[in-house]
Amino acid sequence: MKLILSLVFTIIVITATTITVSAKSIVQITDSTKTITIKVKGINCAMDLETISTNVEKLVGVSSCKSIKMGTTSKFDVKYFPSLVSKKEIDEAIENTGGCKNPNDRPYKVKQ
Repeated sequence: MKLILSLVFTIIVITATTITVSAKSIVQITDSTKTITIKVKGINCAMDLETISTNVEKLVGVSSCKSIKMGTTSKFDVKYFPSLVSKKEIDEAIENTGGCKNPNDRPYKVKQ
């Protein structure tokens, strides 16, 4: 009996997860994208640009994050679906990215 209940519960969880993922995909397809330019301080090398872009692109709802300028204040163009991810979450992903020289550091700051 416990085995049957366990199997039923597992099937319900898998089904619910699948429906949630499908719903997000549908929203992403029908929702329009927004593109913003984010200015970031603390970037010292090209590897920093790649690391930040990769981290931001991992967020559900971000379709791309491309560096457009490296300098004292670097710039990124981010395309995202506002219904799935907020600007605040994108900023947090940038600021929570580990540094190139020391992964335990958090040297990047979004300029408001």
